[in-house]
Amino acid sequence: MIGADADEIVFTSGATEANNLALLGVARRAVGGARNRILMGSTEHKCVLEVGRVLERQLGFEIIHLPVDSEGRLDLEMLRSELNEDVLLVSVMAANNEIGTLQDIPEIARMTSQFGSLLHCDSAQAPCAMDMARFADLVDLVSLSAHKMYGPMGIGALYVRRELHSRIEPLVYGGGQQNGLRSGTLPTALCVGLGRAARLASDEHAVIERETLALRRDFLLRRLSELPYPTWVNGPKNPEHRHPGNINIGFRGIVAADLLGRIQPSLAASTGSACTSGIPEPSHVLRAIGLTDEEAGASIRLSVGRSSTEEELVKAVDIIRAALDQISRENVSVFA
Repeated sequence: MIGADADEIVFTSGATEANNLALLGVARRAVGGARNRILMGSTEHKCVLEVGRVLERQLGFEIIHLPVDSEGRLDLEMLRSELNEDVLLVSVMAANNEIGTLQDIPEIARMTSQFGSLLHCDSAQAPCAMDMARFADLVDLVSLSAHKMYGPMGIGALYVRRELHSRIEPLVYGGGQQNGLRSGTLPTALCVGLGRAARLASDEHAVIERETLALRRDFLLRRLSELPYPTWVNGPKNPEHRHPGNINIGFRGIVAADLLGRIQPSLAASTGSACTSGIPEPSHVLRAIGLTDEEAGASIRLSVGRSSTEEELVKAVDIIRAALDQISRENVSVFA
């Protein structure tokens, strides 16, 4: 799927562990060296941002959070200005999990390599969104998660370029499995499931599947935009720059938490990352693209999948409209 060799794949419990192994593993081996700065996007997954805080507090690295534009695209001019010989690693999410933004990984890789810095990509969301066949040629470390590409939960992987194996400090020690990078007996069935999912995500039908997914996403978005309530879309306006299954939409004057409480459990949605759906604070991703707390608090994320049918999408719109109608009636009665 990514063009790597088998011995460059390290199985993990998921993308969170893969991200931790990539960042902590590289940084712990580089402590005290000339490269003491790490750059990461301001819209990265919270596990990456939290590791950044650990590296800053415990190991003394300087962490620079790179800004993004209003659509979530990394500010490449800022990246260029921050890159120099003291940058150890750059971490950029290939496909954002909240607003679907696809980053220009080839250009970011070109810029990073000019200064000898390593490039890590949290690519958990990428397999269903883009062709990843060149990633092993472009990126030094790639984090993957099986269940994000319809594989089993509880298994992921970190691609580690072969030349970097000696520069990674393990998180788990023991029997020396996986070249000593991640010891422990592997769950064979889960590993096979990840491999099969990766094959399906990169076979000859993958392009058609992404196109079909985008058509379903656009159908759902069009129906939502036709509702008698003012809306806006968060993230890329150009569909080519967006995950084909992602919608992040705001309903003006609506509190998203209230809306979610009315549509669940009939419809699965979130106000930000599904991993942090129980946290009531505004999404850091939406704030990073310039939304106010009120705007971020009025936005929900919906995902369209392989098995989503047009009938289900119509039903989803009906569920959301019924909830909005109910909220509107209640608001009118309060101020009557």
